[in-house]
Amino acid sequence: MWCCGLVGGWGVERGGALDAQLTEQAQRRRLSKSELVRRALTVYLESSEQGVEDAAQPSAADLLADLVGCCEGGPADLSSNPVYLADFGINPS
Repeated sequence: MWCCGLVGGWGVERGGALDAQLTEQAQRRRLSKSELVRRALTVYLESSEQGVEDAAQPSAADLLADLVGCCEGGPADLSSNPVYLADFGINPS
């Protein structure tokens, strides 16, 4: 077991996927694993204090909000007319 030296003997099992990711990132950033873990924990704990803990991923609507209403000439809402939904879900092949 590789121990990163944190209080309470926190560690990462050698040979595990997390250890491989830590090794890769530490080498890429030219840091020790311990320093990388300290920095990551600091960022995580600071973001938790700011209330962004477990922040939800943005929805498709959030990501495409700037495109809503960009097309002109079409119906305002396709779901308002059953004709637009007549072949919805039918495989064209």
